[in-house]
Amino acid sequence: MGYSGPTGPMPVLSCPPEDWWDPAWQKMQTPGVTVPERGIVEAPAQAGPETLTAEAPPSWRQVAGTTFGLWSSRHLPWLRRFPDRSSRRSPRRLAAVAALGAGLLAVGVGAAGLATSALSPVHAAPLPPRPVPIPAPTERTVLPATLATGPQAARPTWLSIPSLGIRTRLIHLGVKSDGTLQVPSSTTVAGWYTGSPRPGTVGSAIIAGHVDSRTGPGIFFWLRTLHRGDRIYVGRADGTMAVFTVTKIRKFAKDEFPTAAVYGPVPDAELRVITCGGIFDRSRGSYLSNVVVFARLAG
Repeated sequence: MGYSGPTGPMPVLSCPPEDWWDPAWQKMQTPGVTVPERGIVEAPAQAGPETLTAEAPPSWRQVAGTTFGLWSSRHLPWLRRFPDRSSRRSPRRLAAVAALGAGLLAVGVGAAGLATSALSPVHAAPLPPRPVPIPAPTERTVLPATLATGPQAARPTWLSIPSLGIRTRLIHLGVKSDGTLQVPSSTTVAGWYTGSPRPGTVGSAIIAGHVDSRTGPGIFFWLRTLHRGDRIYVGRADGTMAVFTVTKIRKFAKDEFPTAAVYGPVPDAELRVITCGGIFDRSRGSYLSNVVVFARLAG
């Protein structure tokens, strides 16, 4: 059986601006990683030996001392113009002492609030419930022994991943002007890259979709949780379907995307399902990695 697949430069999936960082997804897929705050970009690992450390908030003693110093620098020279008398007390001095007490009280309250906010835990948004598995499709399947090639095969029309509760129509995707892979305009559907082989034929068929958006999880939010041996079903326009078995799930940095391994020629019918993942870079408005599911046509 011959090889099939693109031989020239291939597009890399890029996240559009509507993709949005989700703290729950970040916590799920990268345990132990500290989630960056808004406006903070995590420095690359290869940037050098220097690391950035967050500046600790001032202690309540520092706040109280600074406030008292500023207050006294303004008021004590004025107070010294009124000598203390044992027989009576200056009303202005009494007013100044009262103001000092009120100022120190305010400082104490502010310091307590600062300490409380510094010690309060940051609660990540809860994960959405995992989808309930759905029954596997029952359409007539395509077997490896009856593989068609190229235009002889019917176009894909829908995708189903029963273990993730996914059943979606497939739209057609091309290449954008900058050379990156086009992505669906909606986060609720997936798309088949028309420059790749049709699912069920020899070669690496490419299907892509969103992980999440500003409004919530996308069609492939749970894609990374697939396991080896799970099934993926792709329906075709002629009423048949190609059934694929997951062989591995990988996450790749976008600047190190293995184009040949994902798009390259293979001797059998395979499938690649791609979405975004990893850390969300707010300065770029996109994720820094891609999650790729590799699958092979079931025998």
